Amino acid sequence: MINIAILGYGNLGRGVECAIKNTNDMKLSYVFTRRPPETVKILTESATVCHIDELVSKKDEIDVLIICGGSATDLPVQTPEYVKYFNVIDSFDTHAKIPEHFENVDKNAQISGKIGIISVGWDPGMFSLNRLYANAVLPNGQDYTFWGKGVSQGHSDAIRRIDGVIDARQYTVPVDEAVESVRKGENPTLTTRQKHTRLCYVVAEDNADKALIEKQIKEMPNYFADYDTTVHFITMEEMKREHSSLPHGGCVIRSGKTGWELENNHVIEYSLKLDSNPEFTASVLVAYARAAYRLNQKGEYGCKTVFDIPPALLSPKSSAEIVKELL
Repeated sequence: MINIAILGYGNLGRGVECAIKNTNDMKLSYVFTRRPPETVKILTESATVCHIDELVSKKDEIDVLIICGGSATDLPVQTPEYVKYFNVIDSFDTHAKIPEHFENVDKNAQISGKIGIISVGWDPGMFSLNRLYANAVLPNGQDYTFWGKGVSQGHSDAIRRIDGVIDARQYTVPVDEAVESVRKGENPTLTTRQKHTRLCYVVAEDNADKALIEKQIKEMPNYFADYDTTVHFITMEEMKREHSSLPHGGCVIRSGKTGWELENNHVIEYSLKLDSNPEFTASVLVAYARAAYRLNQKGEYGCKTVFDIPPALLSPKSSAEIVKELL
């Protein structure tokens, strides 16, 4: 059995716990939290909740640490730090900063001899793989990625980090006209703003400066500055009643041409419709935790992305079973 530990027990951490329950080759050993451990109630009776200060002392009992913090402030610090002691997985999703994050994690992983797989999820992650496959198959073409309509965990977390914000949900909404144009093979040239809008629901403290909060949201680089963004302030009761679920989805489309004169058109599309964004992301994290363990057992180390992982390492099935059942 592969011994898994979770760092951070929010929506994503709970999703990881559920995903581990549905495997036959993994077990959850520890959940680490910044909160008082006695206040964190988990579902796995055989696992232990510990404070984050105890994490390093348990390094010999853990095969893979799945880090479930936010991309804004947690993962840039935690993943490079804990790859010094553990094989780690994270879901870092600030696309513009992935090369920098990779470098920081790889530097420490090369020294520690551990595996760190970063930016695991559905985008970045599964969508990234499909962009790569489609680019390789249709080199003469153009990529399009549309997200939503759904709740972005990373963007919602970024809003919650603003002073005066109690809770927030951010919905990414594709522009329908842009999606239909791509599906028709029209190959439109689209700006970031033309592809998506962002819709934010925010619960603010009673004495908070709402105008300032809205300004900080709309001007936030890498998150909202390049989009048409609408901010609605609501009550906590409205948030719980109308925005408690975390659906998401989207599609990756490549429109390309083949033939001697590039006379034939093709459209490749991979899409997801998710009832629970964190639970699906967690399921991807758990599959890649299996791969991280197997790679490290073979003596490999360093930072990796989904591009570097052989697909067979994700599955609990044997190579023979994969060939027989899935090929």
